[in-house]
Amino acid sequence: MKELFKLQQLLVPDLLNVMERRYFVLRSIRLTEPVGRRPLAQMLEMTERVLRGEVEFLKGQHLIDFQPAGMSLTPEGREHLTKLDVLMREIIGIHKVEQQLSECLGIAETIIVPGDSDKMPLIKDEIGKACARRLEALLVEKNTITVTGGTTMGSVANALMEINVEGKEMIFVPARGGVGGKVSDQANSICAVMADNTGGTHRVMYVPDEVSDELRTILLKEPSINNTLTLIRSADIVLHGIGEAMKMAERRNTDEESMNKIIKRHAVGEAFGYYFDSDGNIVHKVSTIGLQLEDLPHFKYIIAAAGGKSKATAIKSYMKNAPRSTVLVTDEGAAKEILKGE
Repeated sequence: MKELFKLQQLLVPDLLNVMERRYFVLRSIRLTEPVGRRPLAQMLEMTERVLRGEVEFLKGQHLIDFQPAGMSLTPEGREHLTKLDVLMREIIGIHKVEQQLSECLGIAETIIVPGDSDKMPLIKDEIGKACARRLEALLVEKNTITVTGGTTMGSVANALMEINVEGKEMIFVPARGGVGGKVSDQANSICAVMADNTGGTHRVMYVPDEVSDELRTILLKEPSINNTLTLIRSADIVLHGIGEAMKMAERRNTDEESMNKIIKRHAVGEAFGYYFDSDGNIVHKVSTIGLQLEDLPHFKYIIAAAGGKSKATAIKSYMKNAPRSTVLVTDEGAAKEILKGE
């Protein structure tokens, strides 16, 4: 197959370009259907004239259908797109990029989904699905999974309804307290959705993510909190996101003194309440109840999920502290940006 691709690229280079373009049109329709031609053209950064020709061709092949509400894939189109997903990963060279990124970041594995979630927010759902599939491969008869909050983890939660969990016992535990922002993005809420979508159970931890040292000492004496912390530390799998430093500081309503510290020390990434500069140095740490950075090496499986070109620096800064066993699920936008300077 690889030799065929090489010969096609040599003799008919435009063929692969056309194939790749039509694949992305089909994939984008699937992600946004029903969708009109104009928003699709903007999404793909393609002129409406060029897109018109492509969608007319795809309609003629009975792969898409036109309706008043917009374009959608036909059942035949969905079937062919599933096959194309595997083929295009080979053509685009994603497997090679995954290996390069794993070596660059010093981690066990990288899974890359095509696209950039900064340009097309629905790519985040594709990251969620890829993360869910990777999790499925790790499941055993009994599983305790500890989970952080965030929009990407929310996408993972929604995607879990598509995996096979027959015969699997699953308990989801929040790795952190509440950070701020939307309730649906909190670890407690995400664990509840994950449990609903898999027929599992979940625990709650109703404490703020950031507490004073005095309050932390008091809360750690509470049996219910201690029981949850014990469950967190005995988990089989960690699922977590990676945040941009300033956005996370704002979500936490960080006090002025800490905010100035984060800014002056050039923090770019955040995970588990730790803020990192571009060299991976910890420049600020939030006093929290929950999973700590030093706990991570004790876990057998760790899956980190984050995407978008804008997250590249944050991902790279955190990965300098991540255990080597980490699996990163990301998108092309972040992956290419990370590798650009290597």
